[in-house]
Amino acid sequence: MIKKITVFLLGLLLLIPINGMAATESAISVDMHYLVVSPAEDGSTNMMNMVNYTNTTAEVFKGDGTGGAVLNVTIPTGAIGFTFLDNKIAQKQVDSGFITTDPIPANQTVVLPYSYRIAKGEEINLSLDYPIQMMQILVPEGMGSIQFKNVTATNQGLFKMDDQNYQGYSVEGIQAKQAFTMIYDKDKQPSATAAQGSSEQGASETSGNVTKTAPAFHNPGHLRMWSQSPLRSWDPHVFLIVMAAIIIAALCYFTYFRMKARAEEKRLGADKAESAFKNLMAKQKAIMDKILELEENFGDGNMTEEDYQAKLAAYKQHLVQVKMNLRQFVE
Repeated sequence: MIKKITVFLLGLLLLIPINGMAATESAISVDMHYLVVSPAEDGSTNMMNMVNYTNTTAEVFKGDGTGGAVLNVTIPTGAIGFTFLDNKIAQKQVDSGFITTDPIPANQTVVLPYSYRIAKGEEINLSLDYPIQMMQILVPEGMGSIQFKNVTATNQGLFKMDDQNYQGYSVEGIQAKQAFTMIYDKDKQPSATAAQGSSEQGASETSGNVTKTAPAFHNPGHLRMWSQSPLRSWDPHVFLIVMAAIIIAALCYFTYFRMKARAEEKRLGADKAESAFKNLMAKQKAIMDKILELEENFGDGNMTEEDYQAKLAAYKQHLVQVKMNLRQFVE
């Protein structure tokens, strides 16, 4: 379940442009924070996070220079079962959550996937370390609903992704260290009165009757962020198609020239083998001619038997070596 949700969240992050986000006072801004809330087998609450951190400056971000931390990520007090889901990113757990230690290049983004659990019946008290442009909270259909305190949450209704319906909530413009609370009830399903979505201060309920397909999930926040990016002149769906076509073309190009190079290597290898075979056959013939010439000279009395036997042995030894080398071509 966690692996499937991770792939799903990574797919959603592809809809978010990496650069071109509105500038903020903080060097680090969270463009998008996805959070999937679901019940665990022991009754606790699973909190699956996928967070998009962007360095909004023109310089490499190395943190505040203390403790070796680049990003500080706080998780709720009392959270259990913390798991970081990307072994390629250097991170270390601390009392308040975890830190990362890899610098973030100028105007670049790093995605941090992690999860933890909240004990059964406890409220989810969040206070995040960096300003968040948009937070999307998702609950699998039939697995409960969420109420919010101290923040304005917008109900987005149901939408479908990978054969699974999700109830969506969104919160925009969260400030760094702003505290708010989510109350998750796995047994209380969304009410039908909020079928079209709503925006409330304090509590937000959702609909179990209206299902939207994935394209309807392109909410105004997504569209606004795309319109602020350098790619705004493109239709985002066309852009994804073009990128997919480029990747496929690159793979085909690589495969074609790789196969061509291998064919050329085989041809050159065959040419070398043929040349080596011809050389060995020529050597064998030359040695046989030398042996015949040696026998004629001995028969004519032009050399002693001792010289004859010595040269004959040398020719035979050379001939044996040539025939052994020829054997690899005929066996």
